[in-house]
Amino acid sequence: MEDQEMQLKVKRVTDKFTESMYVLANEPSIALYRLQEHVRRSLPELVQHKTDMQSWEEQSQGAIYTVEYACSAVKSMTNSSLYFKNIDGLLRQAISLKEQISSSQGRRKRALDHGMHKDGGEKHSSGM
Repeated sequence: MEDQEMQLKVKRVTDKFTESMYVLANEPSIALYRLQEHVRRSLPELVQHKTDMQSWEEQSQGAIYTVEYACSAVKSMTNSSLYFKNIDGLLRQAISLKEQISSSQGRRKRALDHGMHKDGGEKHSSGM
């Protein structure tokens, strides 16, 4: 009886040992299968997110460049007030010279017209 009992205990121990070895041997395979399954499900979504993020990054970089360019343009405009004052002065000077030229040409024309009336209506050519 002890022999049968001992054999039964040995059989139970070996069965448990075999079952444990089977689980330990297959556990990494199951884990890797679950990982692969997870990656297959989540990878397309992750790729889409990455693509979206790259697109947003490019748009953001473009906006940042535009803002920086605008800021530098505004800063350079504040430094250009001296140039605008010079331009204003030169324009005023040019207008003044144009008025002087126009008035001297008007006087010359009036003098020529006045001279024509004295000569009895003869036409004189001024060469212009």
